Amino acid sequence: MSMSLQDLSSTHEPNSDTRTHLPKISKSRVDAPGLPSLASFMASDPDGTASIFKRFNRLAARNLLALQSELAELQSRLDRYDEEDKLTAETMQSLRNWQDYKARAADQPERMELMSEIKSVMKEYREALLCEHRLACIQPPERKTLKAFRSTFYTDGPGFREPFPLLGGSSASLYDDSNDLVALQSVSSPDRLTTFVQNQFGFLFQENVHDNGSGVPTVAYASARKLATFITYLSTFLATLLLFGAILILYKAKSDSVKLGLIALFTLLFAASIGLLTNGKRSEVFASTAAYAAVLVVFVSGDLGSSKG
Repeated sequence: MSMSLQDLSSTHEPNSDTRTHLPKISKSRVDAPGLPSLASFMASDPDGTASIFKRFNRLAARNLLALQSELAELQSRLDRYDEEDKLTAETMQSLRNWQDYKARAADQPERMELMSEIKSVMKEYREALLCEHRLACIQPPERKTLKAFRSTFYTDGPGFREPFPLLGGSSASLYDDSNDLVALQSVSSPDRLTTFVQNQFGFLFQENVHDNGSGVPTVAYASARKLATFITYLSTFLATLLLFGAILILYKAKSDSVKLGLIALFTLLFAASIGLLTNGKRSEVFASTAAYAAVLVVFVSGDLGSSKG
């Protein structure tokens, strides 16, 4: 079941009566604060959007730069060996024949050691490059998801005047930089209508909540399946209303000038609804609008429309 995280910390206080309307929080297992409770929180999200980790972009870049410099040094050493081999015909032959090159390596083992080192570092460097490329394609966590995650990561406790991180030491600042985070599972970018309904009426699709260890529910899991079903019904209703509502009004109109004006108005409303409420591409918006306008024009010029003239 696909779900999304919602932050409840700003709307629910420890002594608020609204807590009685929330689903009951399971008390069957209480994890120790720190790595156990944070891991439990990540695993509690069936959709996996709570699995947020640090990218370590600066460290990864430093590692790639170090491997790159190491390869540059190894290449320079290999080039020097090649320059030496060009001095005589015998050594030139070893550059053309691998068996001769290996035979010479018996007297100069550092050559084969260099080749082995190049293979090892090159493999590590290219694997790191590919890993960074794949990681760059993974989306960062959504703003609301990260806010909900942080409300759990920074937990309240008795005797503390402000929230403190679940992890201590250098790990306390792991989730401070939102640009250096990655979500292992991210939901597809929602359209504007879905975003509006989720932000304003997300509580209607809430299924369960998670507390940060303080006994106060701070994170709600909203069912994306239920939300998607609602959006499907709502979109169908709006599309039907725009089509049959326009046809009904055009049917009642008597003046041709009024009909033309109504066609322009409804076409504009349809294009605006498609453009503002969906993630449709410009070409899709143009095609849908043209089809909608064509339906209205055909209706007006048909027998049903002309019979009212």
